[in-house]
Amino acid sequence: MPIIYEPKGKALEYSPLAANLYKGCTHGCSYCYVPGIPPYKFAKNPRETFYASGTPRPNVLAELAKDAKKMRGDKRRILMSFTSDPYQPSEKEFEVTRQAMQILADNDMRPQVLTKAGEWAVKRDAGVLKATGCVWAATLTFDDDAKSIEWEPNAALPGDRINALERAHDAGLETWVSLEPVLDPDAAIRLIYATHKFVDLYKVGKLNHHPHADTIDWADFLRRAEAALDDLGKARYIKVDLEAYRGGNK
Repeated sequence: MPIIYEPKGKALEYSPLAANLYKGCTHGCSYCYVPGIPPYKFAKNPRETFYASGTPRPNVLAELAKDAKKMRGDKRRILMSFTSDPYQPSEKEFEVTRQAMQILADNDMRPQVLTKAGEWAVKRDAGVLKATGCVWAATLTFDDDAKSIEWEPNAALPGDRINALERAHDAGLETWVSLEPVLDPDAAIRLIYATHKFVDLYKVGKLNHHPHADTIDWADFLRRAEAALDDLGKARYIKVDLEAYRGGNK
C-alpha cells in the first residue's frame, strides 16, 4: 500500500494528496474520529489503543521514498496527516516527519503539515520546511488552557500552537488554521482575531461524530465566523458540513 495516496470524500476538502507517517497519536483528543475506523475500532479498547503510543508505520521512510521517486515533481499538496499528528511528542525521538520532509524536498514535492504541535517543531525543522515550500497549518480549538487540557490533554497548549503559526509565518511559510472541530464558537471567533496577522487562510468547519455538536447553533456560528473573516479581509474555505447551515438551514 502506498504511503502517498489520494484521499476520498470529505478529506479532499483538506488536500489532494496525503501521507500518514505514524500509527496512533498520544495527544489523546477526546473528539478524535480515528479510533472509530479500522484497524483501531476492532481493538478491545479502541481509544486506549490509539492513544497509547505514536510509532512510525513499518518501513515508512523507505516506502515514502519509493512513492516520491515515482511522483517526482508532482505539485499537488501532500497533507501530513489525517490519521495521526506528524509532530506529536514521539517525533522528537523518531524524527520521521523531519526525514520525510527531506525526502519530499529531494523529489521536488510540496507537503503541508496539519498539527497541534507547538513552537518547537517549527524551530527545529524550519530549514527543511522552507526547502519544500511547506505550508504550516494548526488546528485551533480553544484559547483557554484548562479547556484545551480537558479535550486535548497531551496536545500543545493554545498559545504554543499560535506561537508556532507566527514563527512559521516569520520564516516565510504559508500558513492556515483549521477551525475544525469547533467546540466553543466564541473561542473560535476570538482565535480568528488573535491570529489574523500571521495566518493566510482559515478552513472553517464544525464538530462531527460527537454529541457536543448538538449543543451548538451552527447557522449562527457560520454567520459570526464569516463576519469576522470579512471584517479582517481574510481568505477562508467553509467546509461542506458547515456550509449546509447557511441561511439558517438545518
